[in-house]
Amino acid sequence: MAGHSTHNVEGTKPRIGLRSGAGMLTASNPLLPKKVFFTTGVGRHEDELVSFELALRDAGIEKFNLVTVSSIYPPGCEEVEVEEGLKELMPGQIVFCVMARISSNEEGKQIYASIGAAVPEDSTLNGYLTEYYGYCDESESEEEIGRHSEEMAAYMLRTAFGIDEFRTFNVTRKAEVKGGYTTVVAAAVFVM
Repeated sequence: MAGHSTHNVEGTKPRIGLRSGAGMLTASNPLLPKKVFFTTGVGRHEDELVSFELALRDAGIEKFNLVTVSSIYPPGCEEVEVEEGLKELMPGQIVFCVMARISSNEEGKQIYASIGAAVPEDSTLNGYLTEYYGYCDESESEEEIGRHSEEMAAYMLRTAFGIDEFRTFNVTRKAEVKGGYTTVVAAAVFVM
């Protein structure tokens, strides 16, 4: 934010920004996620909104007020199983997530949603998440789609932050459109 300056009451400039590994974002920052889980879902209904709700139900995240955010995997964020993450969330809670989502009523078409992750070996550094979704051929597998979402996350991590030592993984869901609308979601859900 060029030309923007923020000062506290005493007139000293607060620390602003994200620096990987610098300890700037700690337990004192309530918006830094401590945990993340990955989930997918499919929903079908003659109404597009209801198909989306059913996809969220299939993914187990329909009870939350979801706020989508962009693609940074927070430093020090622990990956947990879906069940463990859900135990720490309450119905109605505002929950941040990175979500890939697509809905279609084009009968017989194949659609997919995938979250790719590139997470540094050094947990004090941030990683990258990608939201990848669209139409595909029937012959294209979830593994191929997921591999592409991982490659995109790896590319962005390398080129944005110069990080070369990391692991990649994905969650991917593919479905055939039938029965009105079909919605597919994939999400990385953050627990604060």
